[in-house]
Amino acid sequence: MISSAPAGRPQGRIGVPDLLEAIVAATRHEVTRREQRVGLDALERAAARRSPRAAAFRAGLTAPGGFNVIAECKRRSPSRGVLRADYRPERIAREYESSGAAAISVLTEPAFFDGALRHLEAVRAAVALPLLRKDFIVSRYQLAEARAAGADAALLIVAALADEQLRSLLRAAMEYGLAALVEVHDRAELARALEAEAAIVGVNNRNLRTLEVDLDASHALIAEMPPAVVSVAESGLRRRADLAALRQAGYDAFLVGESFMTHERPGAALREMLADGEG
Repeated sequence: MISSAPAGRPQGRIGVPDLLEAIVAATRHEVTRREQRVGLDALERAAARRSPRAAAFRAGLTAPGGFNVIAECKRRSPSRGVLRADYRPERIAREYESSGAAAISVLTEPAFFDGALRHLEAVRAAVALPLLRKDFIVSRYQLAEARAAGADAALLIVAALADEQLRSLLRAAMEYGLAALVEVHDRAELARALEAEAAIVGVNNRNLRTLEVDLDASHALIAEMPPAVVSVAESGLRRRADLAALRQAGYDAFLVGESFMTHERPGAALREMLADGEG
């Protein structure tokens, strides 16, 4: 069953640690440390040298025919530990690009996912596809970082943000020329995303507070997604049949990570998932 808890109220079960709260707290601490080292003004000057392609990111997610997959590069996840000991994101990204990905997501969160901005920079240097910075973004500073590192889009997680923060970060993303993938998990979060005028909404089948995965999240929320909003199903997608069912339900695109990262050849796993995508 999909939760519809009020905005800002933890949704974990009694006695279950709130992982999202822990990640956000670590993120705020780390961002403060980075901003003390490099101020926002200097970072924005570096970001100005980049030309993000928000329109290309959106176009990749809405291309007709086949499955539009955002293929993810990540070394580790809190739920499964290290996914890939020999983690070379630029090599993986090249495989994704040659195998038909619509865009590439790069995890940059360091404490829980072993990510780094240098991974995003390396992928940007390796491929031409639109890139999503996937992180727990809580400040304008991180959006400037995303642009400076070569991202075309950034993830905003509704569960991690108050309403005014969400609106402010959506405005900032637009100012930096970035697309924003606004992530929700339940009806209350979807309502908040739409109220903030999110143009691209991802439904995460994983509850970030408990790490439980339920594909019913995507199926339950698609009927409430306005036609003008680009819809993305995220997490727990392992087979072509998962994508086919969700595309039939109305989703425009799909974000897939762990099922690729645990495969010996991520690009081959992507090709297999995309096979007969027009069928």
